Amino acid sequence: MLESLAVSVAGAVTRVIELTGIAVIAMGAFGTLGLFTWRFARGQDRDKAVADLRSSLGRAILLGLELLVAADIINTVAVEPTLQSIAVLAGIVAIRTFLSFSLEAEIDGRWPWQRARQEREAAESGGAGDAHRTTRDI
Repeated sequence: MLESLAVSVAGAVTRVIELTGIAVIAMGAFGTLGLFTWRFARGQDRDKAVADLRSSLGRAILLGLELLVAADIINTVAVEPTLQSIAVLAGIVAIRTFLSFSLEAEIDGRWPWQRARQEREAAESGGAGDAHRTTRDI
């Protein structure tokens, strides 16, 4: 009885988190596109508008992916704890981790593990320096 209730609650929580992740991605995409259109219509530099679009959209996708991974983990651990579901989860997490790293490199212009080194170098040089580079700098 209690186990059945826990599985039902975990399933419901999983669905809420999944829907939240999907909503974050969708709202981020539509909001970013609207902001891009508004900035472009106001005459902002096209290259800057596109760079801002890519950065904002990438951040929305990253946040949505994090929520979807959390939902997959809850679903696998609490609802379907089989070896097959764990193997599927491992594959999903690996793919989403790769996507997250790729998107972060695209947004910040550096790999996630390079951030601390670049911040340290910027602090030692007394300024921000190249702390915020573009993807062309990778």
